[in-house]
Amino acid sequence: MATIGWIGLGNMGGPMTANLVQAGHTVRGFDLNPGAVAAAEAGGVTSVAGIEDAVKGADVVFTMLPKGEHARAVYLGEDGVLAHADTSTLLVDSSTIDIESAAALHEAAAEKGFRFVDAPVSGGISGAKAGTLTFMIGGEEGAVKDATAFIEPMARNIIPTGGATTGQAAKICNNLMLFINLASTAEGAVLADRLGLDKQVFWDIASVSSGDSWALRTWYPVPGVVETAASNNDFAPTFTTELANKDIGLAIAAARDTGTPLEIGTHVQQLFQRLIDEGEGGKDCSMIIKLVDGSLQ
Repeated sequence: MATIGWIGLGNMGGPMTANLVQAGHTVRGFDLNPGAVAAAEAGGVTSVAGIEDAVKGADVVFTMLPKGEHARAVYLGEDGVLAHADTSTLLVDSSTIDIESAAALHEAAAEKGFRFVDAPVSGGISGAKAGTLTFMIGGEEGAVKDATAFIEPMARNIIPTGGATTGQAAKICNNLMLFINLASTAEGAVLADRLGLDKQVFWDIASVSSGDSWALRTWYPVPGVVETAASNNDFAPTFTTELANKDIGLAIAAARDTGTPLEIGTHVQQLFQRLIDEGEGGKDCSMIIKLVDGSLQ
């Protein structure tokens, strides 16, 4: 069994590390949030005081961080991963970050003699807890193969995507589609209600018809239909509007860099921004339905 260093024990990192511990690995975890650390400890993680303690002598280091700026600081900072890890340690960044930051991490790691892969995930908190995430892994073929062995306890699907940054590219495009699907699901659900359809009957139809999507099956924004949906809990976050806005913003930035028009994606980003402007950025992103039904103007 391996010794694993883990930086970032939040809503995703916490349950992911619990699955690694359950598989028999030793996980040394660090996070700035004491609540996240306590929850990870309950899952069997050994908490440490800082990055150095997490990465020294580890077989592999995983990072799960909110933004590119955080990933850059954790890897490239004076007291960061590259400063303290052994070059034999495999580095795996599972954050969802911008392509530019991912490229910078690959380049800096290679310059210092490290193997590094970008390996963002899809599947949300429920997938993290169940160990059924999809990992998209970009990097050198040997490093991707080695990372796969460590990732298996956390994943249902492990998909090599190609060279450096292609994992992030896949995740950005996937999330763009997710949030467009979420917005269309909200619009369809509200219209179905106003046309007199029972909410469960409509969901039963859409979920086995051409309106089906992961967003519909997992995040359905009408309460009392899908057990995993935040709509059942006053939109307490499973994936915050702020994070959704950040992720779709990554797609829009990548589209700008590649000359790709994203008219629908840009409109959905504007909806998320409206929620944030109304002070609802910490609520679940499926609260977008409130802009459709008129209960939040």
